[in-house]
Amino acid sequence: MSALERLAATIAARRGADPESSWTAKLLAKGPEKCAEKFGEEAIEAVIEAVRGDRARLTAEAADVLYHLLVMCAARGVTLAEIEAELSRREGRSGLDEKAARGGGAQI
Repeated sequence: MSALERLAATIAARRGADPESSWTAKLLAKGPEKCAEKFGEEAIEAVIEAVRGDRARLTAEAADVLYHLLVMCAARGVTLAEIEAELSRREGRSGLDEKAARGGGAQI
């Protein structure tokens, strides 16, 4: 099991936990909008560190981004397995072709 799989499993397990005992449970209890807001904050912090060029800080912020992305997705019932399936579906396809087929979005 990968670190991301373990993290996703922990997030899923904390979904019904007492918000006073878990940061993840607290975020999820605040709803998907708050989870999305927190993800956005962390993404901006990662962008700032990428521009600054501090590899250690970027690594730490990227980890925060991945955690908050998984929390945000969990808040809307989207699992890591579903995300991985979508990535697998896109494998071997040009990022430009994929983007054109969807009318925009990220390239891989």
